[in-house]
Order: sequence, then C-alpha cells, then structure tokens
Amino acid sequence: MTKNNSFVDTGRPVMEGKNGAVTSPHYLATQAGKRILEQGGHAVEAAIAVNSVLAVVIPHMAGLGGDLFALVWDENESKVRALHGSGKSGSMATREAYKQKGYNEIPERGPLAANTVPGTVDAWWSLHQQYGKLEWSQLFEDAIHYAENGFSVSNKLSGFIQERTDVIREFPTTEKIFLINGQPLQAGKILIQPDLAWSFRQIANGGRNAFYQGEITEKIIKALDKHNAFLTMDDFKNHTSEWDEPLSTNYRDYEILQVKPNTQGIAVLMMLNMIEKYDIKALQDGTTDYYHLLAETSKLKFRYRDEWVSDPRFIQIPYDELLSKDFSSNVNEHFSWDKAYMEDELNKLPSIKESRDTAYLCVTDGEGNCISLIQSIFHEFGSAFIPEGCGFLLQNRGASFSLDAEHPNTLEPNKLTFHTIIPGMALKDGKPYMLFGSMGGEGQPQTQCAMLTRVIDLGYNIQQAIEAPRWLYGRTWGEESSTLKVEARVPVSIVNELKQRGHEVEVVENFSQKMGHAQGIVIDRDRGVYSAGADPRGDGIALAW
Repeated sequence: MTKNNSFVDTGRPVMEGKNGAVTSPHYLATQAGKRILEQGGHAVEAAIAVNSVLAVVIPHMAGLGGDLFALVWDENESKVRALHGSGKSGSMATREAYKQKGYNEIPERGPLAANTVPGTVDAWWSLHQQYGKLEWSQLFEDAIHYAENGFSVSNKLSGFIQERTDVIREFPTTEKIFLINGQPLQAGKILIQPDLAWSFRQIANGGRNAFYQGEITEKIIKALDKHNAFLTMDDFKNHTSEWDEPLSTNYRDYEILQVKPNTQGIAVLMMLNMIEKYDIKALQDGTTDYYHLLAETSKLKFRYRDEWVSDPRFIQIPYDELLSKDFSSNVNEHFSWDKAYMEDELNKLPSIKESRDTAYLCVTDGEGNCISLIQSIFHEFGSAFIPEGCGFLLQNRGASFSLDAEHPNTLEPNKLTFHTIIPGMALKDGKPYMLFGSMGGEGQPQTQCAMLTRVIDLGYNIQQAIEAPRWLYGRTWGEESSTLKVEARVPVSIVNELKQRGHEVEVVENFSQKMGHAQGIVIDRDRGVYSAGADPRGDGIALAW
C-alpha cells in the first residue's frame, strides 16, 4: 500500500503485544492501566484507573468535574455498547436567568459557566457496575497516590499554566494549586493536591453517591451558591448515565462506530461517507489533494453537524438521512478539486427538513474486551473554578449553550449540551479492529478521519498514523478561527497550492498542541497482536505486552 516515506520513520516505535494494550496522553496514567490489567481487571476497569490518574496529572484537561463518553466491547456480549456520561444543565439554568444577570451569552469561565452536572464519576460507576471484576476502591489507588505524594509537572502542563495564568488568577482556589507566589508552576516542580486526594478517597470509599449526594456535592453547591450560580443538590442527586446503541456507517470493509448526539461523532460518519467515494491510496498522504479533500469534507459536513447535534430529547435528529450514502453523494456534488468552498455559501448546500480540554484513552485486555473512552472538562482548565476543599476544576461545557431561543443548542433546564468529545471504534468482520480518538475540539473528527484513512487506506501502523503531519480546519480550544491550520512539516509548496485553491492557511509548529493528542490501538486477529500508539504531541505512552 502507498506510504509517504517521510512519515514511515517515527519518533517512537509502535508497541505490540498479545496480552493487552493501554494508551493515554500521560505516561503515569498508562502505567496505572497496565497494573489494573495485570491484577486481573477488565479493560473498563483499567480505563477507569487511567482516567482517574489523568484527572491528577493533566488536571487542566481531565477531571472529576467533567463529562465522559465511551464505546465498550465485551467478549461475553459480542456487541458494542455506547455510554453517555454527560450531565444536564441545572434545573435553574434558563436563558432568562442569564439575561437577568446582564448576559447576552453564557460566560466561558467562572461559576456561571459551570451550569451542567459533571457526569464522569457516575459514568465510571456505570462501567464498573456492568463489567467490573475488582474492588471499586482498587481502581483509584494510583490517583490517590499521585494526588497525595505528588508528581513531576511536565513541560506541557507548565506551558498551559503559563498561557492561562490570567484566567487562573481570577479564582483563589485555582491559583492556590497552579501558581506559586503568583507565578506559574515550572516544569519539574512536584505538584501535590491534598484536596483532590480527599475527593478521590471519598469516591473510592463511597462510590458514585459520594460525588452526587455527599460531602463533595455539598462543597460544590456551597461554592456555587456564593456566586448565585445555577446548580442544585437535586440536580446532582437526579443525575444518571445512559447506555445506548452506537451510530455506525460502513467505510470500505469496516464498520465505524460513534456515540450518538449530544456528541459530534455523527460528523465523523458523515465525513467518511463522503470520503469513501475517492481513492485515498491513489491520492497518497501528504499531497495537496489529500489535505484539500479532508479539509473540504470537514467544512461541508460541519454545516449539518452544527444544525443537528444537540440533546436528542429536544430535537428530532434525522439519523437515516444524515448518514445515507445518497445524501453524501448530493453533498459531494458541491465539492471541487480546484477551489475551496466559501463559508458564506454553506447555506447553498442541500437542506434536511426536520421529521478545548480533553483526554482520550483506549484499552484492550487479554480476553479481547476493549474500551474507547474520552473525558473532558472542555476548555483547558474548564470553567477555571475549583470549589473550595474539592481540588478539581468544574467543566465549562455548558458555555456552549446558546441564549438564542431559535438556536438548536439553545439553553433549557435539564438539557444536554453539544459535545465535541468523541470516542471511536472500527469493526472488521463484526469484531473490534481499531480503537481511536483525540482531544482537540473541532479537530477531533478530522483527526479520526486522518487516523482511519492512514491505517485502512494507506497501510500505516497506528504510530505512523498518529505521528504523520496533521491539519485542522475550524476552531479548537474555544478559538473563533476558521483557518486551515497545518503543521510546519507540510512542505511550503503544498501550503502554497492550498492557498491557491482558496484556503486561508495558517502554518503552526511541528507536532502542534493545536492538533490535539491522539491515541489508538489496532487489533490484528490473524497474528493475535495488539498494536498501540501514543501521540508525541502529548505526554503519553502506549504499552503492549
């Protein structure tokens, strides 16, 4: 199969083994997952351990105050189940309540941005109740250890703190953790988080109720009440995760699975339906045509994502039409190899009538069980607000609600908001073949398509697919930018050709943080081998054994 020779050599090897694999955006978290598997845990239990450590070591992206989505394959069930672990808006969170406070849009930071119930802990509980083999408390031993005894701050975490120092300074409880004498934590500093350790001990000993109707809940509500925010004790008490069937489409000989809205996973499936028409192998990776096709596909399909992705209880989503091959063919008629489609012309696309920030990880165990999981507090540092005594940031996912009554994602009480975070899974012959995902806002569908086309069409191993140069059309981390960002490894000649086709190209540094941190596992059933890869754009590693 066709490979760009400049992408074949990677900075780290693909990890291969027959007994299991774990990959995540931080090396301490990956090791925690491996330990759980070695103790006889199910893949989902390893994932919980990985996620809990991520909440400690990359607290600006993951944490107890965020949401979670997962796709799970259990060998005994022989099917994929989707878990929705996102929280609804508060019962007092209304458009009128914000407007009475003088807001025309929901603030991106602060207590008023934290208007949805965090869903992560209940999602962990649901996973463990369904598939767990070990004691619940056992899953949090590493997270508690690193919170109590500390870990070495990485260059990337220190860099994020430096970039967001002004936001961090707005809230004393947040400043106390991430700044020393008003200055950002430096790389190599040992970060100890006693309040976070306390929260994890509460959860380890008391299960999900410790978070949703215990001392943690009381501390959260007390802190929010001081700012006249909109969550209540009952909002927490009434929260539940939901199991569902995933959405899917066929791409080549593979079935690609995503979680249903309120996530944007449907965008990946719509994009693949459009890309499938073209011979990616003939286009080759790293060419102008390759970048142009996938960037334009994102642009054209995001128009429908933005129109339809919201809480399905409040809007009737036409899944069949959005995912039909005929519909993609109609959209394809508006694609041109010669020029980029102008954003102000997107309303001319076929219509359908009504009938920042994140941590991705995946795990496979020796029995063939696997999980693709993503968890987030939205923008880096989420709402930037830490309830006193809790040690974790509350997400600002509810800031993506609109105060426009006509908007599909308009704010209503007890409503799920639009989510960018999406875990992916591909099946081959009805069995898991590939687990894949990435952090990075609007970049997530694009990175997933890059990983899939590079593995399925171009024959890359998973590490090569992750390390190859990436692009990003649109926004990420809350930026209002619709440029086509490409990494500096993309040759100047390609950049110039993209500009000639009408793209507003922005060149960013090699292995840019803007492209997110991708992880993946490929399951080779012929060899009985798991191949795992981790993104050098993050602090993670992949392990297989």
